[in-house]
Amino acid sequence: MYSYLALGDSYTIGELVPSNENFPHQLVEMLKHDGVKVSEPIIIATTGWTTDELAAAIMERAISGTFSIVTLLIGVNNQYRGRSAENYTAEFESLLNQAIAFAGGHTNRVFVLSIPDWGATPFAEGKDRKQIAHEIDVYNGINQKMTAHYKCHYLDITDSTRINAGNPAYLVSDALHPSGKEYKVWAERLSKQVKAELGA
Repeated sequence: MYSYLALGDSYTIGELVPSNENFPHQLVEMLKHDGVKVSEPIIIATTGWTTDELAAAIMERAISGTFSIVTLLIGVNNQYRGRSAENYTAEFESLLNQAIAFAGGHTNRVFVLSIPDWGATPFAEGKDRKQIAHEIDVYNGINQKMTAHYKCHYLDITDSTRINAGNPAYLVSDALHPSGKEYKVWAERLSKQVKAELGA
C-alpha cells in the first residue's frame, strides 16, 4: 500500500470544491482504478498560505515517517502579496528539501506542480494580467529549475489554467479557483508520472 502526502495551499486543498474533487483525491482514485494500491492522501494545505506559512504548518503538524508519494504546489500567495523572487527561491528550496525528507530521501518520489496563473481568471478583471503572468512565470522558472537541480519530477499545469480560465466549467463560484474539472486535468497528468515512477 503506497502512501501519499500533499503539501500546498488552496490549489491543493481545493477551495470551494468537495474534498473528493481536489487533485490529490482525484489522483488517488485514478491510481486505484489502474490497480495501484494507495491510501487516502494526507493533505497539509490551506487557502492563502505562503511558503513560510506552509513551512510553519508542517512543523506544527509534526508528521513522522515517510511517504511513497509527495506533491508540492506553493507560491501563488507569495506572488499575490508581492514578495520577492529571492524570498521565494530560499523558502521554496527549504520546502522542497522537506518534501524530499518526507519521501525518505527518494527525490524521484517528489512531484512539484507549477503555479496556476490566477491572472487569467475573471477574478483578475481590472488588474494587470500581463504583469501577473510575468511574475507567475518568474516563480515557475525558479521552482522548475530547483526541481531539476534536486532531480525531482516537475509537472507544468499553468498552461491548462490559462487555456481554461475563460470557461466557467473549469472554475468555481468565486471565478478564481479551479473546479473539479480543472483538477481532473492535473490529476490525469500527474497519474501518468506517478505510475511511471512506481512501475505501475
